[in-house]
Amino acid sequence: MKTGAMKITLLAFAQSRDAFGFSERVVEFEEGETARGLVGRIAPGVEIGNLRVAVDCEFASWDAALGNARELAFLPPVSGG
Repeated sequence: MKTGAMKITLLAFAQSRDAFGFSERVVEFEEGETARGLVGRIAPGVEIGNLRVAVDCEFASWDAALGNARELAFLPPVSGG
């Protein structure tokens, strides 16, 4: 592991599971890295425009630093009523 690198569990649900090709995966990330940057590095071809992201079970911005996060979830749009 690189200096400053930490591990985070990625969770992909529904359509995002198909796009990423996994439902759960553990990866390393660097201090200051964002969800957008992490996806760009591990899955550069995945379109994230319609996905929401949750960091440690709370909705978050794609551009917020992950900090000490332990879990990152990719959530497709939800419809219903």
